[in-house]
Amino acid sequence: MTAEDEQDGLYAGFARRELPDLFAEEGRALKADEALALLAEKIRVCRNCGLALSRRQAVPGEGNAQAAIMFVGEAPGAMEDKTGRPFVGPSGKFLDSMLADIGLARADVFIANVNRCRPPENRNPSAQEVEACSPWLRAQIQVIQPKVVCPLGRFALEMLVDPHLQISKVHGQSFERHGILFVPLYHPAAALHRQDLRQTLINDMHALRDLLHSRGLLD
Repeated sequence: MTAEDEQDGLYAGFARRELPDLFAEEGRALKADEALALLAEKIRVCRNCGLALSRRQAVPGEGNAQAAIMFVGEAPGAMEDKTGRPFVGPSGKFLDSMLADIGLARADVFIANVNRCRPPENRNPSAQEVEACSPWLRAQIQVIQPKVVCPLGRFALEMLVDPHLQISKVHGQSFERHGILFVPLYHPAAALHRQDLRQTLINDMHALRDLLHSRGLLD
């Protein structure tokens, strides 16, 4: 089975089997913003893994329900755990500045994480925790139907594109999967911790801007 075949279960399979069940209780077709709000409610009370025991609150994600571009990080940090919002600490401020630099704002995109609860001491999420949380990201992708998804760092890259790829080798490249263009980038936190990655990430964001222009997704 190829990596692209594996993604069939991630997107199409989830849409066929799980999304209708998730929204069936509403008894009507939901608009994208309504569906995301319902998902956020369910994420906030999710207890699918042990991270629910140590979190302050889950972080569903936020942004434009019709966003053409999604950014997907790893997991909430301390500030995100406190506020319930994604990317509000130093790495979030850096992401905001890079978005502004290419003509975008938070209101234009959707920002989420692979895991919605903070792992204790900011440790890496386990494979079981990633798997337990993955339906929420799959559902959001199906609702929003973005044209471009930017996995930020290793965990998002492995889940969304290919578990065998390394972010150090594929950052800034593009991979098409089932009508979605994936453009992996270094996580902003990595660029803050390693100054040698800072300009690399900024350059990749500029290349992303050019790609969005070429596809008519950015004025």
